[in-house]
Amino acid sequence: MAHERVFAMSFASIYPLYVEKAERKNHAAGEVDQVICWLTGYDAVGLQQAIADGIDLRTFFAQAPALNPNASLITGVICGYRVEDIEDPLMQQIRYMDKLVDELARGKKMTSILRGG
Repeated sequence: MAHERVFAMSFASIYPLYVEKAERKNHAAGEVDQVICWLTGYDAVGLQQAIADGIDLRTFFAQAPALNPNASLITGVICGYRVEDIEDPLMQQIRYMDKLVDELARGKKMTSILRGG
């Protein structure tokens, strides 16, 4: 399957890229944590543990406490794909995370990023 390479990437390798992207636009790592925790249900300790354990993206989402019920409200284009049209559930969750971090870096208000939450 074409997505297996992405699924096997460690969350710990992707997380610093998210933080770097946000910091370039004057946002803090804590804001990145906030949007990822909103999406996945991880708390700060769980998120840091996932990073420390070096788990892959498949495991990161499989072990996520609870995908936010408002995640389906995340729409738009990321990496050339409309996130609402992605058929593979795991790839869609990964792209949701990408989209949230992208919205943060673009300066959207946190209430808008968290879909009113």
